[in-house]
Amino acid sequence: MKGKVFYGKGMSGIKEEYPDIYEAVVGLNEVVFTGKILDYKTQKLIAIAIAASNSDNRAIKKQISSAISEFKVSKDEIMDVLRVVLLTSGMPQFIKAVNILNEIFND
Repeated sequence: MKGKVFYGKGMSGIKEEYPDIYEAVVGLNEVVFTGKILDYKTQKLIAIAIAASNSDNRAIKKQISSAISEFKVSKDEIMDVLRVVLLTSGMPQFIKAVNILNEIFND
């Protein structure tokens, strides 16, 4: 979400209809993704893990694609993240995320 890029489907509608809520989310984004202690790349990898743990196909794809474009994150780096997802969230979440990862790298 860095730089006012939001992955939720409804954010464009919120921006138009409720600009005050949109600006509050933008402010929250700036507070969360500071890079003060954990750098932004590490925070992005955490976001991939959370999306994968939630089995959110769209968010997984967007977070992985963003990590690749912003930080040139490798497939192996993402697989390291997904190994943690396997341990903490289970096989279905892991396999779903790996399939999405493979789709992205095979395109």
